[in-house]
Amino acid sequence: MPKDLDVAKRAKVIEWLKTEVVDHVSRLFKALWEGSTARVGDSLASLIMSSYILGRRLGVPYRDIDNLLLDKLKKHKQEGHQLEDWYQDISALEEHVRKR
Repeated sequence: MPKDLDVAKRAKVIEWLKTEVVDHVSRLFKALWEGSTARVGDSLASLIMSSYILGRRLGVPYRDIDNLLLDKLKKHKQEGHQLEDWYQDISALEEHVRKR
């Protein structure tokens, strides 16, 4: 494939993935409005999947995303994030990611 066609294809895929992320957020909000636990879970899984793939297409390896997530969680814990103070959500997610 000629280089200019490959660049155009890659740009098109990135644009498509960006619309997928927005679509999954929209579906999540609709599922929340409707109160459908199954659809909420499906929408969240789709959003996470699309985010990882978009990151990869942008040159950020999956492992780097995981490490950046762990760094962000550590920072939130140190800064006393409310979700950590109230529910220990930050620690729980950090533990989950580390065990993967």
